[in-house]
Amino acid sequence: MVSFEGFRPEGSEPIYLQIVGFVKRGIVSGEIPDGDEMPSRRILSALLGVNPNTVQKACRQLEEEGILVSHAGSKSFVTYTPERRERLTAELVAAGAAAAALKLKRMGITLEEALELIRRAWREDDET
Repeated sequence: MVSFEGFRPEGSEPIYLQIVGFVKRGIVSGEIPDGDEMPSRRILSALLGVNPNTVQKACRQLEEEGILVSHAGSKSFVTYTPERRERLTAELVAAGAAAAALKLKRMGITLEEALELIRRAWREDDET
C-alpha cells in the first residue's frame, strides 16, 4: 500500500499537484514499487486532511499520465515500466534544476557562481 506518511502540503502549488509529485517522487526513489495499491480516495482524503475532490483530481491526473490504474468500485494500483520510471526521473531532475537555476538567477547569482555553488555542494556530499 502506498504510504503518504511523509506527505506535507506546502507552498503555493495546488495540493492535487503536490500529491501527484509525491507519487512520482516515490516511484523515482523506489519507495513506491510497480503494482503497489493506492489507498481509497476517501481514506486518502481523510488521511491527508484534504477535500475528497482534491484527491480525486490528483488520481485523475495520475490516471491520465498512465501511472495509476483504477476501475470503478475496485482498488487502484500504481503502474509503470522501467522506461516510464526513467522518464519520470528525467522529468523531475529537469524540473528541479530549472527551479534552482531560476531562483539563483533571480537572486543575482551569475552562472559561474551558481556552477561553483553546485560543485561545492557536490563535493561536500561526496565527503559525507
